[in-house]
Amino acid sequence: MANENPRTLLKADIEHNALETNKTSQNLLIKGDNLEVLKHLKNAYESAIKMIYIDPPYNTGGDGFVYNDDRKFTIDELSRLAGVSFEEAKRIMDFTTSNSNSHSAWLTFMYPRLYVARELLKDDGVIFISIDDNEASQLKLLCDEVFGEENFVGDIIWEKRYGRSNNAKLMTNSTEHILFYRKTEKVDILKENRSEEHQDTYSNPDNDYRGVWTSVSFVNQVTREARPNLSYAIKNPNTNETIEHPTNAWKVSKDKYELLLKENRLYWGSDGKAKYPRIKRFLSELDDGMVPINLWKFKEAGTADLGTKELKILMGINAFTFPKPTLLIKKMLSLFNPKDCNNKNEIILDFFAGSGTTAHAVMDLNAQDGGNRKFILVQIAEPTDSKSEAYKAGYKTIFDITKERILRASAKIKSEIAQDITKDSNDYDLGFKIFETTPLLENPLDTMDAFNEETPTLFDVSTLTDDDFNALLTTWKVHDGMKLTDKLQEITLQEYKAYYGDKKLYFVHGGFDIEDLKALILRLDKDKSFQPNKLIVFGYSFDSKYQREISEALGSYTNKKSIELDMIVRY
Repeated sequence: MANENPRTLLKADIEHNALETNKTSQNLLIKGDNLEVLKHLKNAYESAIKMIYIDPPYNTGGDGFVYNDDRKFTIDELSRLAGVSFEEAKRIMDFTTSNSNSHSAWLTFMYPRLYVARELLKDDGVIFISIDDNEASQLKLLCDEVFGEENFVGDIIWEKRYGRSNNAKLMTNSTEHILFYRKTEKVDILKENRSEEHQDTYSNPDNDYRGVWTSVSFVNQVTREARPNLSYAIKNPNTNETIEHPTNAWKVSKDKYELLLKENRLYWGSDGKAKYPRIKRFLSELDDGMVPINLWKFKEAGTADLGTKELKILMGINAFTFPKPTLLIKKMLSLFNPKDCNNKNEIILDFFAGSGTTAHAVMDLNAQDGGNRKFILVQIAEPTDSKSEAYKAGYKTIFDITKERILRASAKIKSEIAQDITKDSNDYDLGFKIFETTPLLENPLDTMDAFNEETPTLFDVSTLTDDDFNALLTTWKVHDGMKLTDKLQEITLQEYKAYYGDKKLYFVHGGFDIEDLKALILRLDKDKSFQPNKLIVFGYSFDSKYQREISEALGSYTNKKSIELDMIVRY
């Protein structure tokens, strides 16, 4: 299921994408079933995504579980489609079907999406998955299968509420799980920036030239008897008093104590007469960042109420139920590997986009720290409730909310940048391109090996519009490994228009004749930058006889660059 070809095409929103803000943007918003979209992205974005965040439906019975995966498969099929051994496929199948019907359906729904998601992650990539208590334990087991138990980083507990709920009958649920996995052991260290609260613990009461510091007690918790090597007399340099602790050892050896004394790293209080000294720890001497912990409090990661408030201020209505706050996503984005110098220039994927918080957070954080992160958001066109404020305001689908939220967030950030004389909004990518899945023309990703030229095709190519051909080209280029934001170059061969990118030459239109073939051969010889190694032809635009003639002509002609040009026919 995860490795099947998509059953759709990808179509660009040409008008939106041509707008000044969007035409050079590397950000993407894609409308469609996320499993279909993930399968479209697999070839072009395999091992390209740094971070994935998803907030999937929680399978509570009332969260609008609208994805209808109609594919049922056997162990053999799962093994083949997912590229795993029969034994592993059986273990996964047994696990997903051994639960209640509700759990089984949800887990079967999640598995192929997580499988493809793993393929998209870079080797040093990570994934965060929000989930509540209802499916947390089941999801953990499933993620252990997909990502490997050894790649489980932690179960982050997010304090989504700091007050009590008057509606709760037994206990207020104030937290939510965020399962955190890495793809491989290449994620071997993580840090986060020091918070303002942490920075506030540093000061410089003695005007030390090394700057602000905090301190720890010189007194050890262990006894003198347990650590005799750490038990010795010290002297207060301010009073010349000799001091020994009556019961406890010190924290450092005598040699280390003398070095601390010499370097003025012992603090004896504001009057210099404290009973025991404290050891200074200078902020300037610490490594960048702090090791993160798995409890994310509301002050640093926001709350559910904050997410709702943010969106209402932006949209003017309560457009979405319990959107995540941007602070939460920015905290994930801010985790970094000190050895990775490119962590601010990565691709972030969210394939349950909802209200678009992830896109908002990415653009906002870029504006704050000068990063160049790119987002890819995927959202199905799920209808909004006809009684909701969003529906009454004209947002008929969740996708409409996602799109509008990104537009408004972009405008807000651009306005804020304009107030800062040190920044220029042109330095930031505040646009995004839109694509959507559309029904297949026929089956354009498969070569029609069993085609019988005596049997006339029922497909009328003359009915195709420019939009249809553009969707075909978009789908093919991504299938062939090009990014959605990569452009195909239009190539004119005599009168015929072909499309070229990543050493692939696409023929989708009819009307190719012998003069165009001559022009192609001439260009192969003369144009140094033109070096295609694959000619990909839309079979419905060329009858089989002419396909053979093109193939034979290219095969028999030795071009001056000695390029081997393979011809592939797709339907």
